[in-house]
Amino acid sequence: MNVLRNTLNGLALLCIAGLSACANPVTLATATGCAKQEITAEHLVGSWRVSLSGQAGTWTLVLRPHPEHEGSLRGALMQIPQHYAVAADLEDGEFTMEESHDGQRIAATWLGKVQAGSCAQVITGTRQEGAGAEQRFEMRSERLR
Repeated sequence: MNVLRNTLNGLALLCIAGLSACANPVTLATATGCAKQEITAEHLVGSWRVSLSGQAGTWTLVLRPHPEHEGSLRGALMQIPQHYAVAADLEDGEFTMEESHDGQRIAATWLGKVQAGSCAQVITGTRQEGAGAEQRFEMRSERLR
């Protein structure tokens, strides 16, 4: 929990300062014929367009390798003027992301799956904020296909 809190604190400060780590996504080529077991967190690095059920417009999610935790990701979820720190993991096609609004506490948890045949280009699942109702989401990679 302290690791996540420290990660979210550091990312929030970087993103609020407007540093390029939150603005310039890294692009990765999609592997031809990829299989679910071959997909790692590295395949999720970059910029994503995120749609949430019941909300107009889309969010931008930028994910980067976590500098302190190999195999994990951190980044920012943005829809002007909102800007939230996130930490994410991918294990066996199961996507988990924690969202923080203040850099201290987890505000929402995202649980999803990489869609079969999408080569880590599409993730769908649910987002839950506190004890509130679950909200469906779809994430689409903006990497070159």
